[in-house]
Amino acid sequence: MTTTTALWSFALVVGLLTLTPGLDTALVLRTAALGHRSRAWGVVLGIQTGVLAWGALTSLGVTALLTASQAAYEALRWAGAAYLVWMGVRMLRKTAREAPESGTDPATRDTFASGWRQGTLTNLLNPKVGVFYVAVLPQFLPADTNHLAMGLLLATEHILLGLLWSTALIAGARLLSTWLRRPAARRTLDRLTGTVITAFGLRLAFGD
Repeated sequence: MTTTTALWSFALVVGLLTLTPGLDTALVLRTAALGHRSRAWGVVLGIQTGVLAWGALTSLGVTALLTASQAAYEALRWAGAAYLVWMGVRMLRKTAREAPESGTDPATRDTFASGWRQGTLTNLLNPKVGVFYVAVLPQFLPADTNHLAMGLLLATEHILLGLLWSTALIAGARLLSTWLRRPAARRTLDRLTGTVITAFGLRLAFGD
């Protein structure tokens, strides 16, 4: 496999993965729809920081521990599940505490740093992302290339596709932000997102 073929093939695989609705999409849409633009971009770049880390670690062979060591995988799986359930339940509890006429969201800080931390933790504590990279990335590393450099290049390609998709998500969410920032609509959005995130966490903990 040539470098050019590897780049095009990997772009197709991760492009389809990026377009598939999931936890990342839910987080970005929810944050952007509430008008937290700085935080939304923090979430996006935090997720991409995690992608870059997984790509680098896989290229170095470190994340092979997730498939070779059941204990390492289980530890990361339970840590990730606990974090997701905590985040989802926190959203659900917040909607229960809010007054019906409340139009603000004081519990959420619209800062880039807080969004970046959330995005990074969500990605790095998801062992399925690591397993995906361990299983898929080596297949796109030509034998005559530097594996670390090529792995980082492929991860960067994944990041660029993720940024393009996230830009579209944020732009679309902003068109609906006026309606979604109404108290009733915001509570509905938070309940939906909180339920989705909690379900992801429970699936990660008890799923196959």
